Amino acid sequence: MWHISFFSILYFCLFFLIIPHQTAISIDIINQTCKKCSDESNIFSYEFCSVSLQAVPASHVTNLQGLALIAMELALDNATNTISIIKQLLTNETADPFALECLKDCLEVYSEAVTMLVDSIAGFLEEHYDTARVWLSAVMEVATTCADGFKEKEGVVYPLENENYSLFQLSDIALCITHLLSQVVRS
Repeated sequence: MWHISFFSILYFCLFFLIIPHQTAISIDIINQTCKKCSDESNIFSYEFCSVSLQAVPASHVTNLQGLALIAMELALDNATNTISIIKQLLTNETADPFALECLKDCLEVYSEAVTMLVDSIAGFLEEHYDTARVWLSAVMEVATTCADGFKEKEGVVYPLENENYSLFQLSDIALCITHLLSQVVRS
């Protein structure tokens, strides 16, 4: 009976002393990584990076490689969800014909982005960081391309602003972390 109580107390101590400490360390890794990336780029959002990564429970118990994968998975989820939003917007029969054409273009490039993100994840998992970085950069261009189409005609409302911003930032997070990892590998 004493052994059960001892192990219960030991488990209790480990759970409440080590797990919160591990979470604090992981949040420090997230904050340090986001800070380093934001220091290297004027388009990188520290706040977006920190909030996005900390929102995923797995990020609290991972390393730099895990953070990169989490960012890529978040970008993939974003692109997939945006495709659904675009398809829904395309069903609006009263929408501006120009906006509908722009949405069709966005649907095409977002579909390509999903493939690029899957390829970047595969390259990353094989530690082909340069390949992953090329794909991630291409995904960032998708967000820019989609947004630029709507700017060609004055007065057209751009309905994907938040989704595009998120895709761009999430891809940039993954790109920066992958860059950091490739520097470590080369050292």
